[in-house]
Amino acid sequence: MSNPETFGTIINGDVPVLVDFFAEWCGPCKMMPPILDQVRSKLGDKVRIIKIDVDKNQKLASAFNVSSVPTLAIFVKGEIKWRQPGVQQANALVDLLNKYETL
Repeated sequence: MSNPETFGTIINGDVPVLVDFFAEWCGPCKMMPPILDQVRSKLGDKVRIIKIDVDKNQKLASAFNVSSVPTLAIFVKGEIKWRQPGVQQANALVDLLNKYETL
C-alpha cells in the first residue's frame, strides 16, 4: 500500500476497515497475522483488513500519528473510530468491529 489515494478509497468504503500499522522489524507485530486471520474468519466480508508497513509508508503513518507498532485502527466511512497501540486480541477486535458494522 504505497498510494495514499488508494488508502483513502479503502477507508471511505461501505464496510469498516481494520488497519494494522506494523513494521517488519517489530517482534509484537509478528503476533498480529494469526489474530487478524481469526477476525477475518469470524467477520468475513463485513470488514476489510489491511496492513500498512510504517517504514514503507512513512507519510501515511505520520498523518495518523502512529508512533509505536503495532497500532490498530478502525475506520468507518473515512473516519477513525478507534485506535490502540499494541497487540490486540481477536475477540476484542471482533466485538469492536461488530459495533461499527451497522453504521
